[in-house]
Amino acid sequence: MTDLADETKTSAEKKNGFFSRLKMGLAKTRDTLAGGIDNILRGKAKVGPELLDELEEVMLSADVGASTTGGILDELKKGVGQNRIRTREEVIEHLKESLVRILDEPRKELKMPAQPPLVLLVIGVNGSGKTTTIGKLAQKWKAQGKRVMLGAGDTFRAAAIEQLRTWADRIGIPCIQQKSGADPSAVAYDAVQAGRARDMDIVIIDTAGRLQTNSNLMEELKKVKRVIGKALPGAPHETLLVLDASIGQNSVSQARLFHEALAIDGLVMTKLDGTSKGGILFHITRELKLPVLFIGIGEKVEDLQEFDSREFVRALFEK
Repeated sequence: MTDLADETKTSAEKKNGFFSRLKMGLAKTRDTLAGGIDNILRGKAKVGPELLDELEEVMLSADVGASTTGGILDELKKGVGQNRIRTREEVIEHLKESLVRILDEPRKELKMPAQPPLVLLVIGVNGSGKTTTIGKLAQKWKAQGKRVMLGAGDTFRAAAIEQLRTWADRIGIPCIQQKSGADPSAVAYDAVQAGRARDMDIVIIDTAGRLQTNSNLMEELKKVKRVIGKALPGAPHETLLVLDASIGQNSVSQARLFHEALAIDGLVMTKLDGTSKGGILFHITRELKLPVLFIGIGEKVEDLQEFDSREFVRALFEK
């Protein structure tokens, strides 16, 4: 009983620690969004058109996006018109619940296929934290008892292969690689085949950092995805896009173009530190109907966690 209690306490402490760091990471967004909303509502006798205009300005400045902001405020107007929303507290509660619903609408969880391994194709531009995210996910799943293998598909950069190899060695898991300049599709194929032969639970394949506007490189990514499907029908089971939270509206165009080319299944949002523009998550999930699966707030392995919409919104509004 004591061991179980200690384990539960440790888990709770980790969760609280992550939430505290998330609040710190969202400080800039919180100051803009929640701080701006609070300033507008403070001292207002009633909710009227002028207040709604001010709320719109605040939400746009927090990178929530025009269409997303419009949808939230339209619902707010209905509530005010029906006399359901009258006080400052009711306005804030409405906004919080609207934001949670936006994040929850495309929600999904990673599931193991009937016949393992689960194959993940991880994509994103250079500098997004893609390879580091792969390493953190691998370590997280290895700690849960999963048999994990990596595929070093970023063959354009020797440093990227070395970085992934370093993660694999540190975790104590295999990494399939070829020399720099090799065909990335061949690496992906070999990784999936090796994962099947060695009874792996999960195979995670890295890819070269792509500028989403480079059509040749995007075509190569499509080829990688097709070849994986030949190695294992139905794979990749998940195509995850890693986005840098600090780039704001640019991440929307990244997500849209990658999604059009590769049919993304979910997002990983990294670098939710003090410079991040966290409001962009609402814009992306509402516009593209893509779920956020993981968020990263720092360099440590425990700083990458499964996404919790309510905790995220709470971190945005809690002082």
